[in-house]
Amino acid sequence: MERTIFNEDHQAFREVVRDFLDSEVVPNMDKWEDLGMVPMDVYRRTADIGINGLQIPEEYGGGGMDSFLFNMIAFEEIGYAATSLGGLQVHLNTVLPYFLDYCNEEQRQRWFPGFADGSLLASIAMTEPGTGSDLAGMATTAVRDGDDFILNGSKTFITGGTNAQLVIVVARTSTDSDDRRHGLTLLVVEDGMAGFTRGRKLEKLGLRSSDTAELSFVDVRVPAANVLGEVGKAFSMLGHNLSQERLSIAITAQATATAAHKLAIDYVNERKVFGKPVSHFQNTKFVLADCATNLAAGQAMIDQAVVALDAGKLSPADAAKVKLFVTEAQGRIIDQCLQMHGGYGYMREYPISRLYADARVSRIFGGTSEVMKVVIAKSLGL
Repeated sequence: MERTIFNEDHQAFREVVRDFLDSEVVPNMDKWEDLGMVPMDVYRRTADIGINGLQIPEEYGGGGMDSFLFNMIAFEEIGYAATSLGGLQVHLNTVLPYFLDYCNEEQRQRWFPGFADGSLLASIAMTEPGTGSDLAGMATTAVRDGDDFILNGSKTFITGGTNAQLVIVVARTSTDSDDRRHGLTLLVVEDGMAGFTRGRKLEKLGLRSSDTAELSFVDVRVPAANVLGEVGKAFSMLGHNLSQERLSIAITAQATATAAHKLAIDYVNERKVFGKPVSHFQNTKFVLADCATNLAAGQAMIDQAVVALDAGKLSPADAAKVKLFVTEAQGRIIDQCLQMHGGYGYMREYPISRLYADARVSRIFGGTSEVMKVVIAKSLGL
């Protein structure tokens, strides 16, 4: 179906991103998978073509875009190419909005130029060993000491945690026995602060070129000038960007499922079994037709959701519906497309195997499918 949400500027940007991926990312994916991360110099090159600074105000060197459509285009193309750019998606679509919404002017002058030129990458540290989605139960603490906070605790599953020069750490600065959600604060920890260490780079099933780390904070002295927003109000602040975060996950899921579908079509047209192409078998046609239908439905949901996001009208429940449907469909589609490849689909030399491994986490991070159902059910009054 024709997509009507893009104009000529969007299409021109898409071509620039596509050319960059073809020349600088696709040839290096295997190397970055083995390395376990995307080198930092790559993010300077993505900044050169405008990706990093899309939503950074122009006075700090960015593009000043209010629309999410350009972000969407960048990560669609990354998915269509069956590639990954490590922690860049989390930096741009999940972490950067907190800086945009809550930085004061002094903080903007300190950090925004680096975001725009690719010299600064940020991540966010919420999850702790043993707490999972229970943010209110976190054990990391930050105690006020004059003009600083003394930070102690540990975090895990931190996407971009190895490369990031800035880490937004969610810590408990006070306790309210009547409200577990009160008393959480966002502190920006900078690379090189004494007591801040990065643990082992976690070995994952998929997304192997995305650096995921354990972080430790032992008596880290964080200046009060590095507090984002209001002290003690982090819980409500964290909920502010959930809709965009979940939509961005759905966008990548949709794009990678689309890539898998194309890979399968190309493969079944070339591969012969019993003297004829696999594409000639009725089962092949039915499976790929079913995938195409699910892709069309997911794309329609995403496009409508992005328009709503730009208008400030994307509700948490609607974002949850999109993430639930698209990521569940992604899992089914990529599994079916790998099956079309037969034994070759299980070999790492074929991109479909990487897409298969990468897809599994889509139904977990940003809120599991089960959490999405809870959000949707609440919106129904259940």
